[in-house]
Amino acid sequence: MAKRKRNYDDPLCHPDHPRPVTRRDFLSQGFITGTGIATAGGVLSLFSNPRDALAALSDDLDTAGCGIATAGAGKIPFICFDLAGGVNIANSNVLVGGEGGQMDLLNTSGYEKMGLPGDMVPGLNDPITGLPYANTDFGLAFHSDSAFKRGMDASMTPGRGAQLNGAVIPARSDNDTGNNPHNPMKGIARAGADGSILTLAGTETSPSGGNSTEPVMLMNPELQPTKVDRPSDVTALVDTGQLVGILGPDDATAVMESIYRISEMKVGRTGQTGAMDWNQQVTSDEVVRDLVSCGYMKAADIADRFGGVPLDPGLDPVIVGPNGIFTDAEFNDNGRDGSEFRKTAAVMKLVINGFAGAATIEMGGYDYHGGARAEGEVKDFRAGRCMGACIEYAARVGVPLMLYVFSDGSLSSNGAIDNSPDGRGKGEWVSDNSSTAGSFFMVFNPAGRAQLRTSPGKTAAQHQQLGYMDGGGSVQRVATPMANNVNQLVNAVVLNYMALHGEEGLFESVMGPGHGLGSGPMRDSLTAFQPIVSGTIGPVNPT
Repeated sequence: MAKRKRNYDDPLCHPDHPRPVTRRDFLSQGFITGTGIATAGGVLSLFSNPRDALAALSDDLDTAGCGIATAGAGKIPFICFDLAGGVNIANSNVLVGGEGGQMDLLNTSGYEKMGLPGDMVPGLNDPITGLPYANTDFGLAFHSDSAFKRGMDASMTPGRGAQLNGAVIPARSDNDTGNNPHNPMKGIARAGADGSILTLAGTETSPSGGNSTEPVMLMNPELQPTKVDRPSDVTALVDTGQLVGILGPDDATAVMESIYRISEMKVGRTGQTGAMDWNQQVTSDEVVRDLVSCGYMKAADIADRFGGVPLDPGLDPVIVGPNGIFTDAEFNDNGRDGSEFRKTAAVMKLVINGFAGAATIEMGGYDYHGGARAEGEVKDFRAGRCMGACIEYAARVGVPLMLYVFSDGSLSSNGAIDNSPDGRGKGEWVSDNSSTAGSFFMVFNPAGRAQLRTSPGKTAAQHQQLGYMDGGGSVQRVATPMANNVNQLVNAVVLNYMALHGEEGLFESVMGPGHGLGSGPMRDSLTAFQPIVSGTIGPVNPT
């Protein structure tokens, strides 16, 4: 009986892995795709008669102190891709070299460990095209047959790479776990990113909005990302405003702030004698009235500003259609491709138009070792399509973009070759391997390619690769503060985001003196690019 050919999107069942137990286990191995749930309850449930408070709202609307952000913060849009399971980034996708930078070539065995056979290593030319395997079309060097790159090219207008640049960060993280404090979004928000509807979004209902966690130092329940993983989630934001966000769970802080905002009342106001007058305490209805009035005011403001704006990405001809980034068939596909394209479209619509300051796109199934190389190539190409879609949409809207890609650990090859059409003659992925891990970010600049920095003792090439590997293809743990510390990796991403605005000098005041990236000269050596904007990008015209 013929063996059934594996569908690449079937769940990954590894004999060397325990049975999946947590949501993150199921996600990384492809058992789930990142759906969300809705919860109910909140501050109204704390009070005995919430309907009375709601009934009086029409005469009690007050904009003072509601913190309505009508135009966002004008910072560069930020989107990160959280590829759950331990994706390959180094060398089969983004080139990583020795201490001198990407083109400080490793040993053949080092490249082999990262899935490149000896006849496909950087430094050689493709015998079919005659072109180098080290491709710099995007500024940042990719392998010419990188699935990420091929996917990005498929989503972008030819020649778009001239407006791109990027940097790679060789850095270890733990394999197969969402406990890596990888997610930088709340640090990006702390650096000033904000949106006209909400601050942060994510495709998962987790504190980070994705698979990986956030560093403890950045935890802030007031910045819980709003779940957005489909077009209807985007339109619902305008339908409801931020009322649900204000009256949702974890609002003890909001209650206390509300009490302070009620100008003529104080908790236990003291009388002339100095004794507490417990007869003048704030009532529950007054607290609810203040909270709900702001909620409705925000909802009314959003409806006024966005009522005529088509927020559904599926109705945006720039995104979907004959001249769109995705064809109608791609966008409406019932398989995994369509699901990921719709998720990406929803997020990029929000962030790039300034409706949200930053967002995480989580994609599962990247624990793809133990099988044919073909599976990894197909999934990496899909991720590349989504990355390229974000860049292309930013280009068409006319705003810069910072795109950050990370994963929980990585993997390695034993040199066995997959010669199937999808395997492309590359090494099969056989095991998890955190020593080959890394992250990278891309910078799109409508005005032209972002320019690399130099610093004392550091060349431009060493600013494009923040850290390095040894000849055998393992991350050098002492090369940078972030090479063996995921917390510092997050801090380095925030530093580079701020530097794009010319605000790296404010880093310590934003992240605190215990940030771990050293003094000013050290931080300069960990900063890739010259500023591309001066403070803010100016107003965005939502489309």
